Amino acid sequence: MINPAIQGVVNVLKACAKSKTVKSVVLTSSAAAVTINQLSGTGLVMDESNWTDVEFLTSTKPPTWGYPVSKTLAEKEAWKFAEENNIKLITVIPSLMAGPYFTPETPSSVDLAMSLIIGDEYLISNLKGMQMLSGSISITHVEDVCRAHIFVAEKESASGRYICSAVNTSVIELASFLKKRYPTLYVPTDFGEFPSKAKLIISSQKLIKEGFSFKYGIEEIYDQCVACFKDKGLLKI
Repeated sequence: MINPAIQGVVNVLKACAKSKTVKSVVLTSSAAAVTINQLSGTGLVMDESNWTDVEFLTSTKPPTWGYPVSKTLAEKEAWKFAEENNIKLITVIPSLMAGPYFTPETPSSVDLAMSLIIGDEYLISNLKGMQMLSGSISITHVEDVCRAHIFVAEKESASGRYICSAVNTSVIELASFLKKRYPTLYVPTDFGEFPSKAKLIISSQKLIKEGFSFKYGIEEIYDQCVACFKDKGLLKI
C-alpha cells in the first residue's frame, strides 16, 4: 500500500513536469495525513501545519496503520518533488467522505459513515477505531470535496495545503444525532466506557478564509445518504 501510493504520486508529477505545460497540480491527500499522533486530551485543533506521526505508526502498528502512512508519505514526497521541479502544488485534505453515490457497490467511506444506521458491527468497530486512531469522526460531503478541488484550482491566491472537513464529532455524539433525526431507525447509543468526546477537531479555516463555503452540513449529508440507501433497497424504514 505504501510504495504504490508514493510511486503513483511521483509518476503523475513526473508527467506534469515533462509536459512543460502544466501550470499547477491539485493533489487529493487525506485527513489521515494530518491527525494521527500520540497527543492526549480533548479540544485539540489540527490544521495544515500538522502531520501524522509516521514513526509512531510504524513502531506501534495499530490496525490499518498502512493507510495513514501511505497518505502521509505520498503527500510529503509530492511536496519534495514539486519543490525540486518548480511545480505549483496544492493539496486538498478531505475527511471521511459521504453522500449519495453512483457506483454499483457502496463506497467504503459511505459504508463507514452509515455504519450506525445499517447496524454493521464490523463497520461500527471500524468507526470506533477511527476515532481512537485519528482523534475524531470528521465527515464531509463528497460534492463539497469536489467543489474544493475546483475552487483552489481556479483561485490565484491558493497555495499549500487545505483541509476540507465540514463536521467534527465523535461516535457517541453522532449516534445521538442520528437517533434523534431518524427516530424510526434503530441506532445504538450504548457504547459502554468508550470516550464520548473526540480528541480533536480538524480545522477548515484556511479554506474558508480563502473564500470557500461548505454547501452541506451533517443534516444534509445524512439525509442524502439515508435517501440514497432507501432508493437502492439497502435500508428499510
